[in-house]
Amino acid sequence: MYKIVRVVSNNFVISKDEDDKEIIVRGLGIGFSKSQGDIIPKEKVEKIYRMDTPRQINHLTQLVENMPLDYITVCTQIIENAHLNLGKRLSQNIYITLTDHICFALERKKTGLVYKNEMLWEIKNFYPSEYAQGELAIAIVKEKLGVELSEDEAGFIALHFVNAELETGMSDMLNITKMIQGIVDIIERYYKITLDQESLDYGRFITHLKFLGQRIFKKQIMQENDSEFTQMIRNLIQEKYPKDFLCAKRIQSYIQGHFGHLLSNAEMFFLMTHLGKLMKRKD
Repeated sequence: MYKIVRVVSNNFVISKDEDDKEIIVRGLGIGFSKSQGDIIPKEKVEKIYRMDTPRQINHLTQLVENMPLDYITVCTQIIENAHLNLGKRLSQNIYITLTDHICFALERKKTGLVYKNEMLWEIKNFYPSEYAQGELAIAIVKEKLGVELSEDEAGFIALHFVNAELETGMSDMLNITKMIQGIVDIIERYYKITLDQESLDYGRFITHLKFLGQRIFKKQIMQENDSEFTQMIRNLIQEKYPKDFLCAKRIQSYIQGHFGHLLSNAEMFFLMTHLGKLMKRKD
């Protein structure tokens, strides 16, 4: 049973969990003709939203107050599918950001206003798993709401999933994506190759760059607990694989020039290690 703290709408109420934290409870008609202190039986509850902060609770409350129930239900289904299919922790904030985005996209569709996703190619290639969930999302929207959203929207939705994985803002996520594209361009030009986007090593490298970008834009410096050892290993790689080292130096210069971050010895070591794997270096 859930005691009502506040009625949000006919279908949403605020209650508290066993830890005395506020939660948003969804159920068809659970708020109709109800007041503070009334009890909601468990069998009437369809979904419980547990957010990380009171501010998030307030933001989500404002959203569900003003959005149609079917929009909210569909967005929740999309998020829960992505959580299951991606197998990764997603920030609870995605219930706010993605719900707001999809609801706004649906309203824009009604007026014929369509946004072009200028980074669609990068999203498809750097975040294929998340893009697949974006495609699934627009399929669910079409099935449940009868609205056909574009592949541009699938790309935007994919970025929200990446944001939720890394817990970054959309602005940082766009910068991370641009950074990754810049690094891939440097590698392909330097080695005069086209990277195999289907390879396991490529996928691991892109994942490494995502978290590198997260640290850069969150101003988090990789700690070097044994900097002398790291420097020694880096020097060994530099001597044995000078071509990889020079490519890593180009990437280091690119990141410093465009994003104001100088890669540490540890970051250079990991970068050169990934370059070796991408080039299928044989020791």
